[in-house]
Amino acid sequence: MSSPVLAEICELNFAYDKRPVLKGINMVFPKGKLIAIMGLSGCGKTTLLRHIGGALKPTKGCVKVDGQVVHELGQDGLYAMRRKMGMLFQFGALFTDMSVYDNVAFQMREHTDLPEEIIHDLVLMKLHAVGLRGTHTLMPSELSGGMARRVALARTVALDPMLIMYDEPFAGLDPISLTVVGDLIRRLNDALGATSIIVTHDIQESLKIVDYVYFMANGVIEAEGTPDEIRASDKEFVHQFVHGEMDGPVPFHYPGGDYRHDLNLKD
Repeated sequence: MSSPVLAEICELNFAYDKRPVLKGINMVFPKGKLIAIMGLSGCGKTTLLRHIGGALKPTKGCVKVDGQVVHELGQDGLYAMRRKMGMLFQFGALFTDMSVYDNVAFQMREHTDLPEEIIHDLVLMKLHAVGLRGTHTLMPSELSGGMARRVALARTVALDPMLIMYDEPFAGLDPISLTVVGDLIRRLNDALGATSIIVTHDIQESLKIVDYVYFMANGVIEAEGTPDEIRASDKEFVHQFVHGEMDGPVPFHYPGGDYRHDLNLKD
């Protein structure tokens, strides 16, 4: 990854109360690249996104975006930084009482002084880019899950962000919608010249579209590399995760006492 770096995580440590969640994380996110962060639930992936967006402050270390240390920004500086970011939340998180059109227009109205006629054209352009221009009068309740995710994607890129973050963008999608959303994420990233970070459990779809992968477990990076390097990894944890194997470093059975003893069985 030799492109200039847009965002960087440096020796990041974070704990909820006294429970460590992130332990010395180092990552780089080059401009124009699509980077996946993978790992089991609870390993700290979404917590990383919250640090990048400035919602959390590190216990130690820092996150830099566009040359600025995020947790050192004041309120105005942080809001200005966030206007350069897009976030696709898990399951889309559309405003249920707004139409598709108003959902996509929301950020433009909130963060710019553009006249309504310009916003109108931009909204239709964003919806056209995700194949849903014809849905602009519909309400979120009238959309399928895959369509709602694509509208949310149009809203995410409404202000042409330099950094786009996706929290489980493939969750709950059927195979066709999953492929469509994955293709859109790749194409929109390249069209905008943006940098994208995807937090996901979906190995196979992600490895088709990303440039680089970080694997996390227990708050540390267990492995990293290109999709081909990850597929060929001989690390037991990565192999188990990529191939969906039932047992391995992540055991099937939760630790417990002697089974025969628990069942009051005697030899």
